[in-house]
Amino acid sequence: QSGRRYNLFLKRRLRIDKRHQSKDSIFFRDGVRRIDFVLSYVDDLNKEWEKKLERRKEFESNLQKAGLELETEDKKESEDGKIYFVKIHAPWEVLITYAEVLNIKVPIKENDIPSTVENPLDCMLTPLRLPESVMHPEPDYFTAPFSKDKQELYLISDESTFFSPSMRNRIVNYILTRCPYGTEEGKKKFGIKRLLNNGTYSAAYPLHDCQYWKKANDPNCDNERYTLYMEWARFLRFYKEQPLDLIRKYYGEKIGIYFAWLGFYTEMLFLAAVVGLICFLYGLFTMDENMSSKEICDPAIGGEIIMCPLCDRECEYWRLNTTCQSSEYSHLFDNVATLFFAIFMGIWVTLFLELWKRRQARLKYEWDLVDFEEEQQQLQLRPEYEAKCTQKRRNPVTQEMEPYLPVTSQAVRFCISGATVLFWVSLIIASMIAVIVYRLAVYAAFASLMENTQSLEPISGLLTPQLATSVTASCLNFVIIMILNFFYERIAIWITDMEIPRTHMEYENRLTMKMFLFQFVNYYSSCFYVAFFKGKFVGYPGAYTYMFSRWRNEECDPAGCLIELTTQLTIVMAGKQIWGNIQEAIVPWICNWWGRRKARNNPENLYSRWEQDHDLQTFGALGLFYEYLEMVIQFGFITLFVASFPLAPLLALMNNILEIRVDSWKLTTQYRRPVAAKAHSIGVWQEILNGMAILSVVTNAFIVAFTSDMIPRLVYYYAYSESEDSPMSGYINNSLSVFLISDFPDRNRPKEIPEGLVICRYRDYRYPPDHEKKYLHTMQFWHILAAKLAFIIIMEHVVFIVKFFVAWMIPDVPADVKAKIKREKYLTQKILHEYELEKLKERLCQGDKRATEKEFIATEGRMELSRAM
Repeated sequence: QSGRRYNLFLKRRLRIDKRHQSKDSIFFRDGVRRIDFVLSYVDDLNKEWEKKLERRKEFESNLQKAGLELETEDKKESEDGKIYFVKIHAPWEVLITYAEVLNIKVPIKENDIPSTVENPLDCMLTPLRLPESVMHPEPDYFTAPFSKDKQELYLISDESTFFSPSMRNRIVNYILTRCPYGTEEGKKKFGIKRLLNNGTYSAAYPLHDCQYWKKANDPNCDNERYTLYMEWARFLRFYKEQPLDLIRKYYGEKIGIYFAWLGFYTEMLFLAAVVGLICFLYGLFTMDENMSSKEICDPAIGGEIIMCPLCDRECEYWRLNTTCQSSEYSHLFDNVATLFFAIFMGIWVTLFLELWKRRQARLKYEWDLVDFEEEQQQLQLRPEYEAKCTQKRRNPVTQEMEPYLPVTSQAVRFCISGATVLFWVSLIIASMIAVIVYRLAVYAAFASLMENTQSLEPISGLLTPQLATSVTASCLNFVIIMILNFFYERIAIWITDMEIPRTHMEYENRLTMKMFLFQFVNYYSSCFYVAFFKGKFVGYPGAYTYMFSRWRNEECDPAGCLIELTTQLTIVMAGKQIWGNIQEAIVPWICNWWGRRKARNNPENLYSRWEQDHDLQTFGALGLFYEYLEMVIQFGFITLFVASFPLAPLLALMNNILEIRVDSWKLTTQYRRPVAAKAHSIGVWQEILNGMAILSVVTNAFIVAFTSDMIPRLVYYYAYSESEDSPMSGYINNSLSVFLISDFPDRNRPKEIPEGLVICRYRDYRYPPDHEKKYLHTMQFWHILAAKLAFIIIMEHVVFIVKFFVAWMIPDVPADVKAKIKREKYLTQKILHEYELEKLKERLCQGDKRATEKEFIATEGRMELSRAM
């Protein structure tokens, strides 16, 4: 039966197709008027059917009153026979009206400023270049804000192509978000977003210009989607530059600036990855020369040192050489190169941020965003704000009456929002404490499992109890992070909606700060614990410190806590990147594959362009927000804790090379075309990156000082070494204190004591049991602490001084861009003034009494003044 129904459907579609052109088209049935936007809805006969029908009639009627032209595709012509499609076209009169409202810049003259001198090294970069037609799809023009009164001034060769498709869909979207559809419950209702939320329409989207895998048959189609796919969105093009101008033209400035930032960040990561790899290789090649691990592995030294039990009662004594392999591997990350890399990354971060400002300034000039101010966006209220705020007052800027939210209502909403954010942050901290309790609870189990009580020999060489606990706890922590992240994303959107931000920029900024605060605590709290708390408040045998008076605080590995921080960082960072790529690429692909499983059998000319795009995923207003958030969290991993893992920039580089192509592939092939939006910077993310750059200097200084063993080794080398030939020999014995077994209280005493064992060793600097200051800190402890604090102060000051000097040396705007901006402003003003002068002359010649001689002289004077300036 389903097969017969499908054949009838094909016959009906073929019969319809005889009268019309191919359905794979971006034009109305007349083949002339371009489809700028599409609305879809399902006419289901439920209890709200009549209400939805009334809303649609009113909304579409008001759209037509606003000047838009509509054409409806009956549900009989859709693939499943259920969906109606309303195609929207914006005629010339509507476009020029709203281009003036939105202050859209359009060309007035071709740019005559010569391009920058070519770099002689460019020939070496030829394999990385894309064809000129792809990199620069249209000529460079001098531009000016559009005005209906000055249409003769602009380079209008063809009204149908003067405004690009991205400009057209931006204008139509502006109308759709503000068009009323009736009054309900005494309130005026308007906006397509509300109609989508209440199910009146099922989707609203602009069309892609063609299929991504082949060019359109229509000669009027630009085939930009196909070009983007072939030259940018395939992984095999990973080594090629990005066609940023074409991305901007097709998707708008906001998406263009994201890919420009991501590409620049990836380029800068290459330098950090190379230096990090060199530091890692230094650690690898000097592993055999590390005296600390040699002594730990030596049967005559580490094999003879009996360590105190790792937990109370259940754990037994163990030999130091059981940690031989982990001490060797810890040298990979805990060596002199770590200090150099920490300082280098502090300077790299500054270089990255300052050079990005210069790159951003160049893009602002090239993309006509120099005079684009966020204030223009602020004057455009969110439709949701206008709908929910019933009280009105006069705007001091526009002097027009506009809705506003009373202060008392704002205060209540902010209190609820703040309490909700505080609750969720507390929930993250509670989950982290739960993971710490897990670490303490299973530590004893791992310790007893991994020890051979008869011979005190290691059962496993590399997998020590500390490492086993750290790996399992890191995996558990990652799962908790993902679960909390899933719920909080929805909570953050809900409380931001509840605050009713005034403008789109306010909405994005508030949501960004909430999400980032949560993600910061969620992703980094476990790393902060391992870096700065684990092993720092342990106590000593006989006087251990306990969490909640029950679980004994865990100790660091005898080789140091740095290897555990590296493990934690690797699992969370790599896990997040792998999971992120699965979510971004595989999930949309599966959804689209499932949604199009029937349509794949349709003849191509029957599977309409609007149906093809309807079957794709929605990118959403917050799609770009999640992309930025993912990269900024990654930026935190490679800066805040990079001293513990020099390979982090290399992992980030490999991920980002993939990320650029995954993002471009999903945007070009798996998602509906997003509505174009303007942006002249990465917004509030710039301030977040600046804050993380400053914090990274502090965290890396503390990691080198307190988490790594570098400072204790240096203090021993210069102040306590007793051998001139081998200054580091004896360091392990020096760093371990002595404890008398008979001093163990019953709570800590192991069940079994090996025969003849009198003392055990533990990691600390305390006096031995026969000293008058029994078990108190030795003077060496205070020397090391003073050296650590001095190192932090010196390193922070040195790095901050270099950072501020570099930032001062590098101007935010390149000199040639400044000159071009001034030149363009002068020439644009000159063209506008000459145009006005010509108009005045015409009016004078026609005998217009209003065109006085004084007005003519004033206009000429203004031109002369402009030339002088």
